[in-house]
Amino acid sequence: MAGPPPSPRRSSRNAWLITSPLALFAIACFMLFWVRDPGWWHSWPGTLLVFAGFVAANIGVLTIVVRRQAVAVILNEIPLILAIYFLPAPAVILAPALASLVTQLRSRMDTTKMAYNVAKTAARTAAALVVVSCLPPIDGAGPKTWGILAAAVATATVVSWAAYAGVITAVQDRRAGQDALRVGSQTVVTEAVNIVIGLVFLVALDATWWSAIPLGFLVLALAFVMRSFSEFFRQHRTLTEVYELTKAMREQGNEGNLADIMLAPIRRIMRAEYATLWLPAQGRHPEVLLTSRVDGRGLLDISPTPVPVREQAVKGGRTVAVSNRMPETMHLRPYLRDSQIKDVVVAPLRSGQTTVGSLEVVNRLGGYTQFRDADVQVLETIAAHAAVAVENSRLVERLRYDAYHDRLTSLPNRRRVTDALAEAVKVRAPGEVIAVMLFDVDGLRDVNESMGHAAGDTLLVEVARRLGTIAGPGALVGRIGGDEFVVTLRTEGIEEAVRLATEMREQLRGPMVVGSLALDVDTATGVAVDSDHGGDPEALLRRAELAANAAKALPYGVQLFNSGLESRAVRRLGLAADLRRALDGGEMEVYFQPKVSIRDRHLIGVECLARWPHPAHGEVSPEDFVAVAEHTGQLHRLTEVVLTAGLRHCREWADAGRPLSIAVNLSVRTLLDPRFPDTVHELLKLNQVPAGQVTFEISEPGMLGEIDRALPTLYRLRDLGVRLSVDDFGTGASSLSYLRQLPVHEVKIDDSFVQGMATDSGDLAIVRAVIGLSREFGLTVVAEGVESELTLDLLAELGCEIGQGYFFSRPLPVERLNMWLSAQTEPEETPTGEVRRLRAVG
Repeated sequence: MAGPPPSPRRSSRNAWLITSPLALFAIACFMLFWVRDPGWWHSWPGTLLVFAGFVAANIGVLTIVVRRQAVAVILNEIPLILAIYFLPAPAVILAPALASLVTQLRSRMDTTKMAYNVAKTAARTAAALVVVSCLPPIDGAGPKTWGILAAAVATATVVSWAAYAGVITAVQDRRAGQDALRVGSQTVVTEAVNIVIGLVFLVALDATWWSAIPLGFLVLALAFVMRSFSEFFRQHRTLTEVYELTKAMREQGNEGNLADIMLAPIRRIMRAEYATLWLPAQGRHPEVLLTSRVDGRGLLDISPTPVPVREQAVKGGRTVAVSNRMPETMHLRPYLRDSQIKDVVVAPLRSGQTTVGSLEVVNRLGGYTQFRDADVQVLETIAAHAAVAVENSRLVERLRYDAYHDRLTSLPNRRRVTDALAEAVKVRAPGEVIAVMLFDVDGLRDVNESMGHAAGDTLLVEVARRLGTIAGPGALVGRIGGDEFVVTLRTEGIEEAVRLATEMREQLRGPMVVGSLALDVDTATGVAVDSDHGGDPEALLRRAELAANAAKALPYGVQLFNSGLESRAVRRLGLAADLRRALDGGEMEVYFQPKVSIRDRHLIGVECLARWPHPAHGEVSPEDFVAVAEHTGQLHRLTEVVLTAGLRHCREWADAGRPLSIAVNLSVRTLLDPRFPDTVHELLKLNQVPAGQVTFEISEPGMLGEIDRALPTLYRLRDLGVRLSVDDFGTGASSLSYLRQLPVHEVKIDDSFVQGMATDSGDLAIVRAVIGLSREFGLTVVAEGVESELTLDLLAELGCEIGQGYFFSRPLPVERLNMWLSAQTEPEETPTGEVRRLRAVG
């Protein structure tokens, strides 16, 4: 799953940034109130009683976790109201502070947290007393006193939550602090109830001290009720979250993203710092080890769980829980100390009698809480559902495998080969072609009829095995028909592809043993390459099949596809007439793909891309209809349609207050037309678009051999003020030799290098070299094919200015683009005016 990196964890020492001011404020108030009431210590009996009340109230009855920290909702508002009414101010500050210190010592909390909690308690009490001193004197237990005490305690509550949010922000991040404030607002009702109860106690005690006896029983009952409610609420929430998790695993777990679906919810349900899914390698399935961390925004491929603990759970087939509360696993505690964790629960994932993995949670969140038996039961319940989800996911994966592979030979089937070809043709090195070789096995029907279909199957399996060995590791071998096998591979050119096909056919001709017979099997081989025979996978396979059929009549059995093998001319004539009607009738559509500045994510423009939804043939690939336009003289008209649409929308966006530049692709044939600059000038005037808002992209490979003829048109376009860009830079054969000749402003790195730079050091080196070269020439660098956050970060480090690709958006029609602009961008003021900035990417 791609997203922003997690915020770095800050040191816990940052808590002193909050603790110190709180302590100074409390000490200053204590000394001030001492000066005003020097005899306060004579009230020590009442102070001890209030101290005992605060100690009792500091027993947490409702715990809330914010990221890594836990906060307890307690009943200290009740003793605070009584202390303010009955005790002098210094004693009011001292009693809760000492009670907090005793509670922290009892819990063995670290020094930093202890100091913060004591300082916060003293400061909140001092703030309440400051409010009391600013209001009219307390006189009796009447309504006026109620208002004064309620205001004081409310102030203490606000100070407490502000301090807590501040310390969370200091030791974690601002978002965690905001979460703390939100959690604090959810306890307002509880605080108000405590204040009311405290006032009731005050009225009762002011009337008679004997009321302390029933009030004590009431306090115990109230604590019991709140604890019971807390436990009921926790169980209800857990059941709800477990239900939602199991529902998500059942509905979405078969998409291959089970870990993404389950780990973060499991971590939240268990209130753990880490949640891990471990699946050992099994058959075709590799080992899976993924972990969700509380402050992470993705999954890690490591686990803090000690390996011996996991091994005991997996081998024994029973859940293993290790913590100070679990004496039966005391022998495993040293492993926790070595791994610097405090507790862990490992639940095996069982399918029948077999353990297929484990589900693990580490470090229950909170200062002094650990996993309990109830938590173990919850994890075991989740693990049972997770085991079913894992088995279902693998079953679905097996079904998908069967859907993409031939059952007899286990080779990729036609569907899989087609998909692989679609991916292969997207990325290739300069001078490289994707060759499709189709081998049609002769005589299979005779074998089936004379020896049975089992013998025919044996023959096909042997052909598959031998072809896989011959083709080598870099090739994809598939079976796409009854007696048809296909090999796709990358090679240096057409001649090399034909040579390899001939060699493979000769090696396949060796005798094959079927039953008691040795058969000499022959094949007819057809060859098609993407560079000359189209980039559509289905078309390549179809043309290779046509070539194989033609090869059956040849003595050497190998045929390279050529246009004479299909009625290509007829098809082109039909497309030419249809293209003319589409251009004249407005059927040609223009899509727009955003271009974004990498440094600040500003949307700076769009590339205009032609699309042709043919009423009979469906979506016609741009490669096909551009070729038709070039061969039929309609290229100028096609370019004009795209440019006109782009300029019209450019004007509309500018009028709407969000100006965007446009980029339009140009063919070399267009640059050879001397009338084209005049057409551009007229369209710019007609749409009132500044020339600087338009960029023309000229493909580098298409420029080879035509540079001298195209230069006059390029200079005229530059003089108009439009920007010129070299598209697909790096794919041509003479980039460095002619770059300085062209009057260009921009270089656009080909997507084949950009998409591979994150994993291929060669592509990364090429991109780095292009960016460095462009800087030397003072050219802007655009990277197309940006499809991941990692690629974007690498481009930013290398100094690339502009990015374009599916990571930001795929090409969109103008209506959807306008919706995308509204949903994914926001206005931002810059020294040059208002621009659109992406809200979030990834």
